[in-house]
Amino acid sequence: MIGVAAIVDLLRRSAADPYIGEPISQLEHALQSAALASRAGAGDATIAAALLHDIGHLCASVDAPKMPGLGVTDHEHVGARFLRDAGFSEDVVALVDGHVAAKRYLVATRPEYAAKLSDASRATLALQGGPMSTAEVADFERSPRMKDLLRLRAWDEQAKVVGWTGPDLDSWVPLLERLVTQ
Repeated sequence: MIGVAAIVDLLRRSAADPYIGEPISQLEHALQSAALASRAGAGDATIAAALLHDIGHLCASVDAPKMPGLGVTDHEHVGARFLRDAGFSEDVVALVDGHVAAKRYLVATRPEYAAKLSDASRATLALQGGPMSTAEVADFERSPRMKDLLRLRAWDEQAKVVGWTGPDLDSWVPLLERLVTQ
């Protein structure tokens, strides 16, 4: 089984990896996302999902399909499988798995949302299926996790601040350890 130490190591090594198309690192983005979730009073599973939502970019095999210059194709599904195999609950796994769907939902239902996306986020959106169809919107709206998925998406978009300071990676380890099933 994949342990928390291996996950933390992946995140730690991402301190040198640019967050795709943004002026911060993958690690900075993850830490900012988790801090935003924590400050908003989110539950532990949602905070962990905020920290780990892009783990698919980090854990994918070197030969995994890539979006040209924009990271791993289907990184949300890759990351969700990885976290499930590591023993995380379905609450964490489903939020990681659904964070791209939340972007597609917001673009389909809130035209002003698309205008606020960064250039990189707009580019990945086009490769991730674009705005949801009417049927996809209806399915998404039936999800019991819809509220948390939309919150996670908001933190994902906000977590791109250069020079941000906040809790370091080690401060999140106890939370991750509590959430991994034995």
